[in-house]
Amino acid sequence: MNFNEIIGQDFLKEYFQKIIDYERVPHTQLFVGKEGVGTLPMAWAFAKYLLCNKNDNCNYKIKKLIHPDLHFIYPTATTSKVKKPDSKSFIQKWRNFMLENPYGSLFDWMKYLEVENKQGFIRVIDAEDIIKKVSIKPYEADYKVFIIWQVEKMNTETVNKLLKILEEPPKDTKFILTAETTDNILPTILSRCQIHHFHPISIIKIKNELIKRFQLDADQAVKIAHQANGNWLRALRLAEHNVSDNDFQLYFIRWVRIAFSAKNNKKSINELIKWSEEIAALGRETQKQFLEFALESFRQAMLLNYQTKDLVYFDFSKNNFHLNNFAPYIHSANIEKIYEEINKTIYYVERNANAKLLFLELSIKLTKLIHLKEKTQLIDKL
Repeated sequence: MNFNEIIGQDFLKEYFQKIIDYERVPHTQLFVGKEGVGTLPMAWAFAKYLLCNKNDNCNYKIKKLIHPDLHFIYPTATTSKVKKPDSKSFIQKWRNFMLENPYGSLFDWMKYLEVENKQGFIRVIDAEDIIKKVSIKPYEADYKVFIIWQVEKMNTETVNKLLKILEEPPKDTKFILTAETTDNILPTILSRCQIHHFHPISIIKIKNELIKRFQLDADQAVKIAHQANGNWLRALRLAEHNVSDNDFQLYFIRWVRIAFSAKNNKKSINELIKWSEEIAALGRETQKQFLEFALESFRQAMLLNYQTKDLVYFDFSKNNFHLNNFAPYIHSANIEKIYEEINKTIYYVERNANAKLLFLELSIKLTKLIHLKEKTQLIDKL
């Protein structure tokens, strides 16, 4: 992985190259960014630039993730074959996973291990392995680099074991930690790191990359880039998915129409049940893509409601559904709760919960939420 292969994050790429060139690399850094913005690929590219110095043999080893001075630590879970999991137990799977999709999420990694219903953790056995390796001199390069992915998944025992080495590692050792948020990282870890925040990837960057990789037309690439919301992993899933945008529109239109009519029509519950069963039969990845499409559809409706037409790019007119008519029902009084409920459903879909029940529950909640009055409207009636 080279810096020029990373999508967006131009400022950070330039900054990291400079601190390496001027030998100003901090001993412990924390890359913070949401899923799909490139914290792990950046750590990989950083390690390559630091270790290789244009050495072709070194470049090859970093590219294949087999360099003896580059070490990865990541969340693991018990499997049918591994009862005491640590990073070493899964190193070949990890290499394959990273080479296939360096932007992959923790859920993707657990799925790759075929343990997607379990929680991954970084355990004390990994901390003990790090301490052993830190005491050994580099084999080939001037430094050893440890990349700890999803550092927020460290348990307390692991954190305590690593505190001293993170604060004062040997001069030939560099740590790069990655996390999606600092909220669940102990202050004792944060205080030992130079923190770099990664921003969502711009629509233009995602659009251009989609056109380059998938030969999409500009309009289609822009739509996906908007839906991806700065997340390259989501953009990849949308671009590779075999369910068309039009199919999602049809599901969405039918859903909101049934939900809207259900307030005064108890018979509509049967329609919601039928709709939920159809969505449940699509498969988990398709369900997630539909929910992400729904999130953006509600957002588009709200933007239209608040007269920001320049930001509205969805076109439902082909299916005889007019966003202008639906927009007034999506506003400040319900949009946050709608987002919360849909994101909650995505979370449980990823964890293989009963899809029929999940989508039915979400649908029943939607019937109430879209009939909520906006606060300003209520004040006007007083």
